[in-house]
Amino acid sequence: MSDVILDRGHFGSIAEFQEPEQLYKELIDKVRKYHPSDDISMIEKAYNEALRAHEGQMRKSGEPYIIHPLCVAIILADLEMDKETIAAGLLHDVVEDTGKTSEDIEQEFGEDVAALVDGVTKLNKLQYHGDKVEFQADNLRKMFLAMAKDIRVIIIKLADRLHNMRTLKYQPVEKQREIAKETLDIYSPIAQRLGISKIKVELDDQSLKYLRSDVYEDLKEKIAQKRSEREAFVAGIVNEVRKHMEDAGIKAHVDGRVKHFFSIYKKMVNQGKSIDQIYDLFAVRIYVDTVKDCYAALGIIHEMYRPIPGRFKDYIATPKDNMYQSLHTTLIGSSGIPFEIQIRTYDMHKTAEYGIAAHWRYKEAADGMTPDMQEEEKLAWLRQILEWQQDMSDNEEFLQSLKADLNLFSDQVYCFTPTGDVKTLPADSTPIDFAYAVHSAVGNRMIGAKVNGKLVPIDYKMQNGDRVEIITSQNSKGPSRDWLNIVKSTQAKSKINQWFKHELREDNIVRGKEAYADYCKAHGINIKKIAKQEYMDEVMQKYGFKEWDAVYAAIGHGGLKEGQVVNRMVELYDRDHAAKATDADILNELDEKTRQSIKRKRNGGIVVRGVHDVSVRFSKCCSPLPGDEIVGFVTRGKGISIHRTDCRNIIGMPDSDKNRLIEAEWDKESGRSSTDEKYSAELNIYANNRSGLLVDISRELTDSGVDIMGLNTRISKQGVATITTSFEIHNTEELKTITGRLRSIPSVIDIERTVGG
Repeated sequence: MSDVILDRGHFGSIAEFQEPEQLYKELIDKVRKYHPSDDISMIEKAYNEALRAHEGQMRKSGEPYIIHPLCVAIILADLEMDKETIAAGLLHDVVEDTGKTSEDIEQEFGEDVAALVDGVTKLNKLQYHGDKVEFQADNLRKMFLAMAKDIRVIIIKLADRLHNMRTLKYQPVEKQREIAKETLDIYSPIAQRLGISKIKVELDDQSLKYLRSDVYEDLKEKIAQKRSEREAFVAGIVNEVRKHMEDAGIKAHVDGRVKHFFSIYKKMVNQGKSIDQIYDLFAVRIYVDTVKDCYAALGIIHEMYRPIPGRFKDYIATPKDNMYQSLHTTLIGSSGIPFEIQIRTYDMHKTAEYGIAAHWRYKEAADGMTPDMQEEEKLAWLRQILEWQQDMSDNEEFLQSLKADLNLFSDQVYCFTPTGDVKTLPADSTPIDFAYAVHSAVGNRMIGAKVNGKLVPIDYKMQNGDRVEIITSQNSKGPSRDWLNIVKSTQAKSKINQWFKHELREDNIVRGKEAYADYCKAHGINIKKIAKQEYMDEVMQKYGFKEWDAVYAAIGHGGLKEGQVVNRMVELYDRDHAAKATDADILNELDEKTRQSIKRKRNGGIVVRGVHDVSVRFSKCCSPLPGDEIVGFVTRGKGISIHRTDCRNIIGMPDSDKNRLIEAEWDKESGRSSTDEKYSAELNIYANNRSGLLVDISRELTDSGVDIMGLNTRISKQGVATITTSFEIHNTEELKTITGRLRSIPSVIDIERTVGG
C-alpha cells in the first residue's frame, strides 16, 4: 500500500475537551518514549502545581484552564524537549495568572525551570500593536534578548502560540484577526528561522484560516473535490519510485504529502494562477540512510522522469541558515503533470521537522545543566540580529530590517569566492552584499567586481553559482550613501551605516545638533528646560550610548530620529513635573473649558486622593462607570483623566509613566453617582449575521430605557457581525442587566466592553 498522506492532521494535536487526566497520561507516555531517564517526578510535580494554581479557572472555550498548559507540554514533548522545558511549559502561566512568584518556582523546581518560566512570563506581557512602531520594536528587541539567553524560552512560546491558534475560534472576530496577523508577521517566521517546520506550517495555515477564511475554505473544498484523482496520481508516483529504489538496491522509504494550504496560497498569489492551474500540490519524499544514497536516488529519479531545468536545488551541499538539508527536484510525469521530489536522510528529516529543537540538548555537567556549545553555533543568525539591532536606534528601520531578515518567502543565492568558499545571500543581492559578506574591510575598500571573470556593474544581481572577485583599493574613499539603496542584505546595510558613523563623526555631530535644535524650535520646546543630565543619561542608556555627542552623531547620520530623543526627554520632564505638582499647579494648567467640566462633575463624580478631592474628566478609551475599579492619570494641560484599571492604555503603559498614576475612587458621599449622573458606556456585540439583528438589538436597548449615542456594524467574510454600540447609563449594575438582555437575543455569540487601545 502506498504512503500517500492527504489528511491534514496536526502536529502534537489532541481531541477537544479531553479530561486533564487523559492528557497528562498522554504527556507522560510521549516523554517516556524518548527520554533516557524513567524519573518523571519533576513533570509530575509541575503538573500538580499547575493543577492547584489554575483550579477554578476556565478558558473561553469552556474547558478547565489546565488543559492549555497540558497541551503546550504535549507539543514540547513531541519536539522531544528536556524535562525542565516540559515542566516550564506546564508552569508557564502560573506566575502571571496566580499568586505564585518566580522565587517560589525557583525554590520548588530549581533555577533552570524558574528562568524559563520567567522568560516566557515576560514574553506573555509583550503586546503587539501593528500601528505602534516603537512599542512593537521594543517588544521584539526584548524577545530576541530572551532567545539569546535561552532558546528554550521561545520554543515554549511557540508551543503556547500554536495551541492558542488552535483554539482561536473562541475569541471575538477582531481579536482573531489581530492574533493571526501577529502570528504570521512574527511567530511563524521565527519558527521558520529555527527550522521547526512542524510548528511553522500549522501556524501559517491557522493564520490563513482567520485572515483569509474565504481563501482557506475555497482551497479546502477544491482540494477535497479532486481528492481521489490526485491520490491516485501520487500513489502511482510513489509506487514507481519505490520499485526503482528496490531494483537499485537502495533502502528507502517513500511517501507523498499534500503541500500545506498557505504554501499553495502563496504560489497562487506569486504566479497569478488559480488552484486548477497549479499541479504540484503534492511533494513526494524519499528517505534514505546516508548522504551517498541521497545522490544515488537523485540519479535514478532523473533517469525515470524528465527534470525541469532550473528547478533543482541542492540544500545538502549548501544547507539553509536554519540547518535545513535536502535535495529538491521538480519533474514531469508520464502524464505531463509536474511534481516535486525531495530526497533526504532520516537525520535530515528530523532536523527539517523539528529544527533547533532536534539538536538543542542539555548535558549533565558538574556545575549543573549547560548548553552544548556546538548547538549554540547554530544560532549564529540570532547573534547577528542582536549585533546589528544595536546599530539601529531607529525603530522603523529595525522593524523593516528584521522583517527582511526573517522573511521566509525570499529565496537565497549561493555564490563562491575565488578560493571556493560559499557565501549565502538574499535573492537579488549585489557584489556589494558579497563584499561585506566576506569582510567589512573588503566592502569599505571596494571599487569594482568581477563575476565569472567579467567586470560587472555594482548593481548586478547575483545568480546561483556565480564566482565573485571583489576589486579593492587602498585609495578608496569608502562606501557611497547610494549603496544603501542598492544592497539587499541587512549585514551590508549595517556595515555601511557603521562606516558613516565612525568616519564622518564630527560632521554628524554638527548635523545632529542642528536637527535637535530645529525640532525643539518647531515644536515650541524649551531646550534648557529639558536638557538635564539625568534625562540625558536615561536617553543614552535607552539607546546604548556612552556620551551625548554620540546621540547627536546618531541623529546626524540618520540612525536615530531627533523626535525620538526630544520627545523622550519631554516625557521625562513631564514625569518629574507631574510627580512634584501641587493642586494649584494642575488646576492652573487646565484651560477654562476643562475647569468648567470639573466643576460640573464635582458632585456625583470621582475623588482623587491627594489632590484635595478634585473631580476630573473621564477617559473616552475605556468609559469607566460607577462600580468599576478606577485609577487617575495626571496629563499635561488636561488635568487628571480617569481610567478603568483594566484599560489597555493603563496595562500597557511604559514603566516611566507609571509614577503619574494616582489613586481615585467614586464619590460615595454625594449619593448621586448611582441615580442622577449618567456615564458613557460602549459594548462590542459579536453575532452571526441575520435579517432583523440590528432591529432586535436597538429594541432591546430602547426597552432598557437607555439613551443610544451610537451604533456601528461591521460584517466579516465569515458572516459574523461586530456591532459597536455606545449609550449612557448610571452604573455597572445597570450595564450587567442590559448585557444579560442582549445576550438573550438569538444569534448573539459574545459581548464585551471596550478596554481602550
